[in-house]
Amino acid sequence: MEASSPPTPPVALAALLADRELGLHRLAGPAEAEVHGVHASEMADPSPYLLGGELLLTAGAGLTDAGEYVSRLVRAGVAGLGFGVTPVHETVPPGLAEACDRYGLPLLEVPPQTPFTAVARTVWRLMAQARTRELRRVAEAQQSLAAAAARPDPVGAVLSRLAASLAGWAGLLEPAAGAASGLRVLRAAGGGEPGPEVRTALEALAHRVAPGAAATATDTLAGTQLAAHAVGGGQVLALATPARVPGDHTIASVAAVLLGLLTAGRPAGTEAAALARLLLGGSPGEALAGPGPWYAVHARGGADPQALAAALGTVLLDPAGPAVRLLTDREPAAQPGWRLGVSAPAAPDTLATADTQARRALERAEAARTPLVRHTGAGLGALVDPAEARAHAEALLAPLSPAHRETLRAWLAHHGSWDRTAAALGVHRNTVRQRIARAAALLHSDLDDPDTRMELWFALTRDSEV
Repeated sequence: MEASSPPTPPVALAALLADRELGLHRLAGPAEAEVHGVHASEMADPSPYLLGGELLLTAGAGLTDAGEYVSRLVRAGVAGLGFGVTPVHETVPPGLAEACDRYGLPLLEVPPQTPFTAVARTVWRLMAQARTRELRRVAEAQQSLAAAAARPDPVGAVLSRLAASLAGWAGLLEPAAGAASGLRVLRAAGGGEPGPEVRTALEALAHRVAPGAAATATDTLAGTQLAAHAVGGGQVLALATPARVPGDHTIASVAAVLLGLLTAGRPAGTEAAALARLLLGGSPGEALAGPGPWYAVHARGGADPQALAAALGTVLLDPAGPAVRLLTDREPAAQPGWRLGVSAPAAPDTLATADTQARRALERAEAARTPLVRHTGAGLGALVDPAEARAHAEALLAPLSPAHRETLRAWLAHHGSWDRTAAALGVHRNTVRQRIARAAALLHSDLDDPDTRMELWFALTRDSEV
């Protein structure tokens, strides 16, 4: 399930400067930049072809006005400028260094003996190494979380392991007794008990995911990274960490799955198999379900949820909350005494979206007083005025270039598959990764969040109608 894999981390400019074989020298600008890719161009204005985050390599053949050239690169989001001395210029033009200092753009001198291809190969090698390290970190954290789930105090052990893996605070929240909207910390682990402001922000995130309206929610407060993951039964995994790196979302998702299994009671049947798959290194979606297709179901009205689950051919049942929630690999039919909302067929990596579809379908079933309503593709679009939808799409997608929009639309359509997206667009998979990472940065969004994906897909489909 590629969508669960962390995105490729960028390369620190300092790592390139430390490579003695390249022999790069920083002449201007800061050294703290991060490089997401490489682009070589001798155009006087290469900005229309830049995605942002690149190290731009040039020999200065098209350079005329250094100030205007650098200002365009900065507006395009370039991470740094690598200037190759010879054959066009014997030295880096002084005006270029002054402009880079003025605009805060890192300027690197590329010596004559270093071809641009060597710089590009080094960037891709460092990116591959960083991704390997991140994947190894995620795998090790997943295994340690699964091992913690087998200890005498599994909930506390999982929270402690998660807090250590993310170097922050982890808490399991549940609705407070006698309070309509209050939450209390059931268990917690990690140093630095959240202060009042952080606690309030975490509770706000928890209220967004606890009813099942969203699977995850994130925020930032005074440099502290906050996140909430739905666990089930109204409980929420809350996190407060000093930083957020690409693999953290995957690690927290594994912990949320484990906590959901552990707090639901003694795992049996399919749930036990799910825990076993996690112990053996499966991903969260694969642990909860096979390849599918799967149907999420929300139900109200009947007296025996277990009998309903049996009739629908599943043991994946959450009877807590305002509606009974189920997950089944059989197409559901109407059941006597129950009112059902059924999602569209879903793959394991889109179950959170399917859950939202089922909830809305149940609302329509109750409004129409009909035994069963299925989600249809036209349902969401029918709820929003077309003009308002297009205006929302234009505002949401405004930071993205046409290339970013095209790549994001294809990536979402292919369920986060780098290879299938690259094949559909006719580009390299690393280009897809760069564009998606840049789109996430421009939108200030967590693209692992299924609610974010759903909103972006809605906007992109409306945007294509403009």
